[in-house]
Amino acid sequence: MFVDVRLTVSPSSSQIFQGDSVSLSCEDEDRPDGWTVRRNTTEGEVSQCNSMWGRSDGSSCTIEFAFPVDSGSYWCESSDGSIFSSMINLTVSGGSVILQSPVLPVMEGDDVNLTCRTETATSNLPADFYKDGSFMRTEPAGHMTIHHVSRSDEGQYKCNMSGHGESPSSWISVTGTTSTTPGSTTSTPPSDPPVFLFI
Repeated sequence: MFVDVRLTVSPSSSQIFQGDSVSLSCEDEDRPDGWTVRRNTTEGEVSQCNSMWGRSDGSSCTIEFAFPVDSGSYWCESSDGSIFSSMINLTVSGGSVILQSPVLPVMEGDDVNLTCRTETATSNLPADFYKDGSFMRTEPAGHMTIHHVSRSDEGQYKCNMSGHGESPSSWISVTGTTSTTPGSTTSTPPSDPPVFLFI
């Protein structure tokens, strides 16, 4: 049976600061309570949501105080272990700057908003944005919008705030209208998580 489930993240960002709280929820109208949040961390720990790192509530899991060791791949898994959602990648930074970017793949033609944030500043600051290691441009308020994205916009993005530091890198995926939707399920377990850079 085809089941459409997706893992949502709140706040909706692929990067968060150490000490932040993050909630992960499996959304499926047909089986709202038939899912478990699992993860594969960058340290190779594979487990379902449990009291060692999260608080489970039905098909949701909340990490109250995130640490860099919580970085990795997260996904939803059916109770019998036969169906898996697409995975999302989460980076918990111990540094002072993060790049807020989409958690899920974005559709071709959509706009993508990127925000460079520092943990200490009370207002938006200028930030330099980079793609695949190459400088893109400086944004005076730390916000950058990529209009009408295409496959050529896929890549590793990061930002730098003078005097505060550089964010980790995040991969932005772009999917076409005929591709499988980000929330579609699969019978194959998610692959190992990518390597993350911690600043």
